[in-house]
Amino acid sequence: MEDEGSPEELRQRRKASSSEPHNAKHSEKDIRNVGKSARCVALQRFAKLFVGCLVTITSGMMYAVYLSTYHERKFWFSSRRDLEREITFQGGGAVYYSFYKDMLRAPSFERGVFELAYNNRTVPMKTINAVQQMTLYPELLASALYQMSGSQGVVDPVYFYIGIIFGLQGIYISALFVTSWIMSGTWLAGMLTAAWFIINRTDTTRMEDSIPLRENWALPYFACQVAALTGFLRNNRNLSAERICYLFMCASTYTFIMMWEYSHYLLFIQALSLCLLDGLSLVKKEKVHEVQKMYLFSVFLGYLLQFENSALLTSPLLSLVIGSMIAKSLQISVKKGTFRAKVMKIMYFYLAFTIAVSLHLLIRTLVPHKENYQILKSLEVKFGLNITKNFTVNWLLCQESFQPPSQDYLIRLTQSSLLPFYILVLIICLFSISQGIFKRFLGQPVHCNATPEEGQVGEKPEVIYHVIQSLLLGFLAMSFEGMKYLWTPYVCVLAAFGVCSPELWLTLFKWIRLKTVHPVVLAFVLSAAVPTVIGFSLWREFLPKIVSELSELEEHYESDTVELMNWIKSQAPLTAVFAGSPQLMGAIKLCTGWMVTSLPVYNDEDLMRRNENMYQIYSMRSAEDIYKILTSYKANYVVIEDSICNEVAGKNGCRVKDLLDISNDHVVTQDGDVYAYSKYGRFCHEIKMNYSPYVNYFTRVFWNRSYFVYKINTIISFQY
Repeated sequence: MEDEGSPEELRQRRKASSSEPHNAKHSEKDIRNVGKSARCVALQRFAKLFVGCLVTITSGMMYAVYLSTYHERKFWFSSRRDLEREITFQGGGAVYYSFYKDMLRAPSFERGVFELAYNNRTVPMKTINAVQQMTLYPELLASALYQMSGSQGVVDPVYFYIGIIFGLQGIYISALFVTSWIMSGTWLAGMLTAAWFIINRTDTTRMEDSIPLRENWALPYFACQVAALTGFLRNNRNLSAERICYLFMCASTYTFIMMWEYSHYLLFIQALSLCLLDGLSLVKKEKVHEVQKMYLFSVFLGYLLQFENSALLTSPLLSLVIGSMIAKSLQISVKKGTFRAKVMKIMYFYLAFTIAVSLHLLIRTLVPHKENYQILKSLEVKFGLNITKNFTVNWLLCQESFQPPSQDYLIRLTQSSLLPFYILVLIICLFSISQGIFKRFLGQPVHCNATPEEGQVGEKPEVIYHVIQSLLLGFLAMSFEGMKYLWTPYVCVLAAFGVCSPELWLTLFKWIRLKTVHPVVLAFVLSAAVPTVIGFSLWREFLPKIVSELSELEEHYESDTVELMNWIKSQAPLTAVFAGSPQLMGAIKLCTGWMVTSLPVYNDEDLMRRNENMYQIYSMRSAEDIYKILTSYKANYVVIEDSICNEVAGKNGCRVKDLLDISNDHVVTQDGDVYAYSKYGRFCHEIKMNYSPYVNYFTRVFWNRSYFVYKINTIISFQY
């Protein structure tokens, strides 16, 4: 029989055995408590995500409804006839919508695309690929959706068209909402972003200028791409979320390229920002490499599907991406933090930009290209690298988009409190980023995934990316008025992120070494209190203005233009060709369907030459010269606009007739004095006098307060 031990040992065994069930009960209870707490945390996160998504969708829908309501009150759109509605699409917007109408009139979608790709019924003596030259992919998409959705006879085509754009604007503001939410971790920042965006609507979007503009179609996709890129740069743990962001980024980038002919320039600025991040080791090089591959895929796919658009091959985006990838592959692997590694970083920048510039010059030499030539020439003149008398170049420079922003623009941003908070956030982020770069050069560890309590806002890759891109866009916005529509939305995002981010406040408190109050607690309090105060002040000051905009009815009726279009449709032959300013010709093409000699398009050399020749009707040239120009383009009627002929206001030297006089050497400016030495009077004035030789070549057939229409005589009868 085995020894069972001493009595003391037996007592200890019985005590241990009796306590085992009790300990087991405690462990099971602890497990249940942990499980409950985990479920509570997951439930809280789901509730926060659900509420945030609900607010995001609601804000986007409300903004789309707001734009639709404002548009209706401004133009009385629902009470107008089709002709009066179409007149509201000015300039290039009229041309875009006219091709949408052509697509709906085509017997099939395929036939419509073919007729646009080989279009010879818009401009006489010229077959144009309208899909490529005018980037009509939005119209192809809208017409396909209209036909596939069975909306014929249910929804008016114009309402379907503008409804899509209003919906895209809702997506635009939702994407900005999500971007600031991802950066700050709270959807309160998204609400503040949306509020600032709407209040500064005249500086964040060009929807009021003309709805069909290409950027109104394209920028919502770019905002989605930026939101996906922000999540891609931020996420370092969740692989599935990272892949979703990457796929969404690829799709939105490709769509953005297809929607806007100037999209690759904006993507170039983005790629440059990422290149700087990569060169300073502020982001994982694998992620930058993935984004660069996405650029290459999108550009080459866009090149193939845009009828081999050479503008994409000669774009600086492609050269920069390839140059950066080549420079990266030539780098020698060295230990991080060493002096040699720091020298290699400098060499990387040198190699990347040298290869990119050399490759860009080589491609532009080998690949035939004519797109955007005049715009590049305009930039040379703008920055003082060249001087020219060319009418088109000087006319582009006189446009509002090429002018520096007015002082009123900065005042408006200040009055809405956007600019002061943006500057504050930008300064804090720049100092924090500088600290992070300095740490890297010293070889100290940097935590890209630091918690808010650590107060290292400048070490977040997504924050650094937005700061750099904001600075680049801001520099351009201070030079070109048109760039403010790209910069201001991201000013809203960065400012809202900053005031709602505990990390930014904590970074500031660590610098000033706050000790009276716990900095973490104060940072979280301010990240909620400051945006609440801002939101309340914005609501109190600007909500009445927004409500008054929706309640006031504006009188917008161009009776002279309506009268002109009705005369053309009722009196002009179907085979007639009209000549005049490109902006008016776009409206005639849309409202009547008649052929025109020119279009408001500035990426085709022949069309730009036509535009300049048509503007000669406002120059000081003879009746015979104008007659020869018009008949060379098979024009039957010429339309004189009184607003151009008698233009008085405007920037000095930027009137159409002034630019024509400079181009034609009809004026000489010396020591501030102007001497005119053309022996002919201004054609648009002289033709109204109805005397020889003008009546020999032209016969007035229609006139009102704004327009004078002259038939171009085919048989010249000389009268004296």
